[in-house]
Amino acid sequence: MDAKKRSSIEAEGSKERGLVHVWQAGSCSVTPERLPGWGGKTVLQAALGVKHGVLLTEDGEVYSFGTLPWRSEPAEVCPSSPILENALVGQFVVTVATGSFHNGAVTESGVVYMWGENSAGQCAIANQQYVPEPNPVSISDSETSPLLAVRILQLACGEEHTLALSISREIWAWGTGCQLGLITTTFPVTKPQKVEHLAGRVVLQVACGAFHSLALVQCLPSQDLKPVPERCNQCSQLLITMTDKEDHVIISDSHCCPLGVTLSESQAENQANTAISPSTETVDSRGDVFENTLVENDLPIATELNVGNVQTTSGDAISSQQDVMGTSEISSARNIPSYPDTQAVDEYVQKVSDRSIRENSENSEKPMASQPLVKEAIPNLHSPPTTSTSALNSLVVSCASAVGVRVAATYEAGALSLKKVMNFYSTAPCEPGAQAGSSSIGPEGLKDSREEQVKQESMQGKKSSSLVDIREEESEGGSRRLSLPGLLSQVSPRLLRKAARVKTRTVVLTPTYSGEADALLPSLRTEVWTWGKGKEGQLGHGDVLPRLQPLCVKCLDGKEVIHLEAGGYHSLALTAKSQVYSWGSNTFGQLGHSDFPTTVPRLAKVNGKNGVWSVAAGQDYSLFLVDTEDFQPGLYYSGRQDPTEGDNLPENHSGTKTPVLLSCSKLGYISRVTAGKDSYLALVDKNIMGYIASLHELATTERRFYSKLSDIKSQILRPLLSLENLGTASTVQLLQEVASRFSKLCYLIGQHGASLSSFLQGIKEARSLVILKHASLFLDSYTEYCTSITNFLVMGGFQLLAKPAIDFLNKNQELLQDLSEVNDENTQLMEILNTLFFLPIRQLHNYAKVLLKLATCFEVTSPEYQKLQDSSSCYESLAVHLGRKRKEAEYTLGFWKTFPGKMTDSLRKPERRLLCESSNRALSLQHAGRFSVNWFILFNDALVHAQFSTHHVFPLATLWAEPLSEEAGGVNGLKITTPEEQFTLISSTPQEKTKWLRAVSQAVDQALRGTSDLPPYSSGSSIQRQEPPISRSAKYTFYKDARLKDATYDGRWLSGKPHGRGVLKWPDGKMYSGMFRNGLEDGYGEYRIPNKALNKEDHYVGHWKEGKMCGQGVFSYASGEVFEGCFQDNMRHGHGLLRSGKLTSSSPSMFIGQWVMDKKAGYGVFDDITRGEKYMGMWQDDVCQGNGVVVTQFGLYYEGNFHLNKMMGNGVLLSEDDTIYEGEFSDDWTLNGKGTLTMPNGDYIEGYFSGEWGSGIKITGTYFKPSLYESDKDRPKVFPEILSRSQTQTLESLEFIPQHVGAFSVEKYDDIKKYLIKACDTPLHPLGRLVETLVAVYRMTYVGVGANRRLLQEAVKEIKSYLKRLFQLVRFLFPELPEEGSTIPLSAPLPTERKSFCTGRSDSRSESPEPGYVVTSSGLLLPVLLPRLYPPLFMLYALDNDREEDIYWECVLRLNKQPDVALLGFLGVQRKFWPVSLSILGESKKILPTTKDACFASAIECLQQISTTFTPSDKLKVIQQTFEEISQSVLASLQEDFLWSMDDLFPVFLYVVLRARIRNLGSEVHLIEDLMDPYLQHGEQGIMFTTLKACYYQIQREKLN
Repeated sequence: MDAKKRSSIEAEGSKERGLVHVWQAGSCSVTPERLPGWGGKTVLQAALGVKHGVLLTEDGEVYSFGTLPWRSEPAEVCPSSPILENALVGQFVVTVATGSFHNGAVTESGVVYMWGENSAGQCAIANQQYVPEPNPVSISDSETSPLLAVRILQLACGEEHTLALSISREIWAWGTGCQLGLITTTFPVTKPQKVEHLAGRVVLQVACGAFHSLALVQCLPSQDLKPVPERCNQCSQLLITMTDKEDHVIISDSHCCPLGVTLSESQAENQANTAISPSTETVDSRGDVFENTLVENDLPIATELNVGNVQTTSGDAISSQQDVMGTSEISSARNIPSYPDTQAVDEYVQKVSDRSIRENSENSEKPMASQPLVKEAIPNLHSPPTTSTSALNSLVVSCASAVGVRVAATYEAGALSLKKVMNFYSTAPCEPGAQAGSSSIGPEGLKDSREEQVKQESMQGKKSSSLVDIREEESEGGSRRLSLPGLLSQVSPRLLRKAARVKTRTVVLTPTYSGEADALLPSLRTEVWTWGKGKEGQLGHGDVLPRLQPLCVKCLDGKEVIHLEAGGYHSLALTAKSQVYSWGSNTFGQLGHSDFPTTVPRLAKVNGKNGVWSVAAGQDYSLFLVDTEDFQPGLYYSGRQDPTEGDNLPENHSGTKTPVLLSCSKLGYISRVTAGKDSYLALVDKNIMGYIASLHELATTERRFYSKLSDIKSQILRPLLSLENLGTASTVQLLQEVASRFSKLCYLIGQHGASLSSFLQGIKEARSLVILKHASLFLDSYTEYCTSITNFLVMGGFQLLAKPAIDFLNKNQELLQDLSEVNDENTQLMEILNTLFFLPIRQLHNYAKVLLKLATCFEVTSPEYQKLQDSSSCYESLAVHLGRKRKEAEYTLGFWKTFPGKMTDSLRKPERRLLCESSNRALSLQHAGRFSVNWFILFNDALVHAQFSTHHVFPLATLWAEPLSEEAGGVNGLKITTPEEQFTLISSTPQEKTKWLRAVSQAVDQALRGTSDLPPYSSGSSIQRQEPPISRSAKYTFYKDARLKDATYDGRWLSGKPHGRGVLKWPDGKMYSGMFRNGLEDGYGEYRIPNKALNKEDHYVGHWKEGKMCGQGVFSYASGEVFEGCFQDNMRHGHGLLRSGKLTSSSPSMFIGQWVMDKKAGYGVFDDITRGEKYMGMWQDDVCQGNGVVVTQFGLYYEGNFHLNKMMGNGVLLSEDDTIYEGEFSDDWTLNGKGTLTMPNGDYIEGYFSGEWGSGIKITGTYFKPSLYESDKDRPKVFPEILSRSQTQTLESLEFIPQHVGAFSVEKYDDIKKYLIKACDTPLHPLGRLVETLVAVYRMTYVGVGANRRLLQEAVKEIKSYLKRLFQLVRFLFPELPEEGSTIPLSAPLPTERKSFCTGRSDSRSESPEPGYVVTSSGLLLPVLLPRLYPPLFMLYALDNDREEDIYWECVLRLNKQPDVALLGFLGVQRKFWPVSLSILGESKKILPTTKDACFASAIECLQQISTTFTPSDKLKVIQQTFEEISQSVLASLQEDFLWSMDDLFPVFLYVVLRARIRNLGSEVHLIEDLMDPYLQHGEQGIMFTTLKACYYQIQREKLN
């Protein structure tokens, strides 16, 4: 109700809105008056008290009129015209409420203001009789920390109390009396308190009568139900009992806990001492059986407690009992006080109950709200737990039910025994069809005797129980709290079986409430809870007892109550079906019916055929706003009639027999009515430009439509579903689908009707209409329903229903014709049913029509006009679309009737529709045989080609159609392509060809979009594509192709072939996922093949070409082997690494090298971990063949020829102790033939050898002592080429190579270096991939068994070979790079010249004649390669130099024990170079004889970094820096320039080397020596390196000294 956002319309018409008309209650004939002194402001809401009223205008202001005794100014106590409440100005009030003498208002920020009478604290202020001005009420939730102010949505006021509904849907109460629902005895309550009993539930609305309260509460969602406990938490009795009689079983859930309100478990203990155990024997021995009685587990018949039956004594209790058949007997006992009349008893009960309530509330703990305990829980009648046993034994509890009910009284613990619990009321059999309110006994005969009255009431109660919608009640009965005693049902097994059978089917009909609709629209799944004083039966629980806490009115469950009104002593509930239930005081006929008793809700009989959409309840009358034929609301009055002039004494007030229509049609359209004590008021809108009339038309038609849908649901759908033999399971399922969609739609319409009723009471802004704001909700629901009903139609559902449903339909023919509005007598029943099911679609036209009418009330340029116009056309187009869908379905159904039977069964599907077919021979197959029959049928999901007895289905998603060009000879030809077939269709005429091509293209397009059921809502999607895309995503199962038979492909297609990304699955479990091209696997993909024998799968990830593995990939075999490398034609081909063995972590063998056609061929390294052997050499056909080297873990080294894995011919064998054999071999390690055996000391034997190495060898030959001068024989070395020379393909794929123009400079050289480092760091770059592979091979070769010192020379040669060949590649990439050994001139002059260490002449970077930079392969490529190859290489150096390094290290450790001065002296360093003092942290300290590790510390530290570098050039730079550090420290101590001579420098450097303690210095030296650039050997770095080398050898000799 936000008045700030008024639309442009109503500028002119707004003055004609919210006009106030007032009637005097009790005189139906009087015409209304305008409110005296009221101007022209639009009133949104009015509220009336006993003698005053309050108006709320649309700009949020509040005016009071009438008698206002609380005003401070005497003139304002009875103002002549409404006066503005100044205290509320600027607050923008959104809703107001009045009690009998006080008022409340809520602002848009949720703050409550109260004013008026406050004697009972109803204005939430303590000790103040009146509150003259609106005063803000502070409501804060103590459970939150910090305290949060509670925002309020709605207020309701009674005579002495006020209720507020918060934004979190909880009730807050203040004032006086049990109608507050609070657990307190201290009144008045002036600080608002939460009604805890309903905390956690969603309360939708509150209403207050004079002394009672009502709340409309949303049902709990079914999933909130807790598991059903077996026993009551309070009294530990079984909640459900089963008694087995001779001929039947009695099942009872009638457990009635004596504590009334269910307590939470924690309080059960506190209450245990007061809990009085009721009888566990729920059935007396007479257990009567009612056969043929429909059992309704959920609708207790509430009966009015007759006070004559309450007899109390101080010590005993008597219960009156009645026979089942209705004869009544009263068992009497001592000391029965007799009362002369009912009134005295009334007062006595009132007095006692009030007292017990007071005492109870003083002493009792606070009961907590509890969740449902029993699935079909019936609320306990709320008898508060009483701790005072001397008071009335307890409140008498009454309850009734549709079948055999016992109402138990609760007694003092001492007096209670099983036998003493008798029956209060008994029941008469009830007729299955009895409608609510139908009564066979009139109220006249009730005055005869007390017994007669009791009997009649009980009969009356039984008959008035509504049994209309039993199963609906059952399905919704699960979500309630336990607050009334349950029912005792005595049911025959046959009946139980029948009930169970019915229920299985009806379960579907409970609407599947959509969460979205429930969030946007009012909920219809509601319960009514009441509390307060109930003397007139206004609480609706079937008795006249007060209730301290909210209690659910059971018989309104499932009635879809949407609004509650409370009068002085009566209550009204308005339902979504436009009916009104009323209960409470009916002295003047204010309930709108004359049924008896009035303590339970009954239907008010307002106007037979028209529904009520708004109600108001006054002090002793009710008002009903009713829909009429012309959509103008009619106002009915029911209640007190004042006597006219000539009548008797004024005391004889009479009431209306039935509601009376007031003449108010001339006033305009009533939007809201409000009732007070002596007057009532209506807010009226004038119908400017038909706007208001159109809104009322929309609301009225929607409400009527809902009533009709509800009737169809309960009277047609539900009985149909419960019929036997409905046909096949699929038909039943389709019917259930229709039913559930129907229910969902029906529920949405009901919600919409309710929302329109409240819309009419607000500002009535067109743009906030739900069908505009949330159109998709309606469009989707209608579309879903239409889809399910057309599917049912296509499957011949109506024909199948004809047989089982014929009796039912014949019986209800008139009802059917009435509901479906078919007047023709000759129409077939099935057609009527068909019409009935398609009825909802007609409502869409109605929406469109009314929205269009509304649009015409606005300017054409206004946004409202545009929105209404768009929505109207949207609903209209959906109606047309759904009409088309119906025709399609009927056309398809007609086709199935003529189609051959066998094929129908296999082709008929619910969602399949016929588009066109070629039975008229308009389409034939090209090159078909003369006598063949070819029939083409186009459905919305497939093209079917039918022949004599066979047919084939081509899914449209994978069908491509194109017209044949005339040149191709096909004049009227259509080429159809599917994944496995291609055929040409010839049409008879060009028109036919165009028609078919269009039909096929549209159908394919629709099938691909998958939106065939949705109309084009938005303009964007309505544009039809000319033809479907040639590339698309679809799923298809192959049926013919040999390789792909029965495999399913899901992915991208192009012209009938898989193309792009997709997944292909075979039935045997094989699966390929990846890229396709022209129907074959091509590109990157993953392939899995299950291996049944090993129960694992082979798994390949890598590249494919034309359906085969080709290129790089990883194949993990089920056996545990893994191959990484190149493939070709599904075979391993090219370079690859194979790890074998079950456990890949410690795989027993590994091969890296070349493969040809799945076999090892070419160079490869094989590491047999189990045998501890490594083979490096040539292979052929999976065996070692050709030159090779073997090293074993026992230190044997073999080099020679292999044949079929065996050593053959000449070879060399070296053992761990340096024994060498060169000669002929015949088998592994078997010497056989001529050879030479050389001992470690140089002695050798020449001759013939035979035998196995290591197990005795037979020798025939000569023993030699070699001469000292004979040079070492060169041993033949075999080492194969590793890289193939054809790298051109790789080079073509390089993306960007830095190009250089002009003379080559150092900068350009650096650019190349940077490019190479980056390229080699990226495995995706061909160079990076090459380096990665080389490194893998290198490590594989020289790690593990391959870490053998004999292999050092091979390893160094291999690196040099890499350098040489990679350098060629780099020169190919960078043609401007000069040849190896060329000099690049320096572009910039050299930095300031520094003196050379030794010669004194100016230094240049090299010893070349002119300064420059020498290009070498090692300088360029070692920085890239060596860091990666360093670990295995250095290990080989360490192994090779093991012995001499041990000597060196021993010496280093020994010499390092000496202090600095002693060591300098020992090494012969000249005195002048000895440092005298040291600077430590800025302090100068003298060097003492004991000082250690202090001299030349910076040089030592510098030299230690040699171990952290990889390349020789980096290591040489470290050495050079060390020399510079030595010079710096000597310069600092000498304070003068000087020149080193080698004699001076060597001892100092020797000292630094010793102190640096480099462990593997020998390995470092040899590595530098082997790999340094040749041009550096004679330069300055070369001299320095020679010095270091000399130091190394010198240190070893020191040992000898």
